[in-house]
Amino acid sequence: MDIYTVALFGHREISDLRGLEEAMTPVIEEVISNHSYVSFLIGRNGEFDEYAASVIKRVRRTKGEKTTDITLVLPYSVADIKYYESYYDSVIIPESLFSAHPKAKIELRNRYMVETADFVIAYVERNVGGAYRALKYAKKLKKQTVNLKNVENQRANLS
Repeated sequence: MDIYTVALFGHREISDLRGLEEAMTPVIEEVISNHSYVSFLIGRNGEFDEYAASVIKRVRRTKGEKTTDITLVLPYSVADIKYYESYYDSVIIPESLFSAHPKAKIELRNRYMVETADFVIAYVERNVGGAYRALKYAKKLKKQTVNLKNVENQRANLS
């Protein structure tokens, strides 16, 4: 099976959740429509991650629940793992993070997600933070990327 892998990154706090949904929904629909199987990789470190997972779940109900999965990529063990296992299709902690320094684990998890992905969807408003560094790294590796904040801005300019 040909699996197309999509990693998602965004800031911990999002100023416009409605704009995020309006920008993300057509991108997710297109990705699912254009590939036989899509595996979404996502973290769980803020508003973007929670909201993006709910958008993916909503879109895939109509576009392809059987041809998609959502994997939560954690940087370390968490106490409420059973909740996450019930919400996501799978939960992983990359093996490379087991021996990493605790302060480096989120950054290393993000790098793992970028390296694994065919396509990176981001919502980057500021030139600082983990989401910004992940998008920058994806571009350095010449991954296909989209910054939903730019899509949102383009849509606003057309109005």
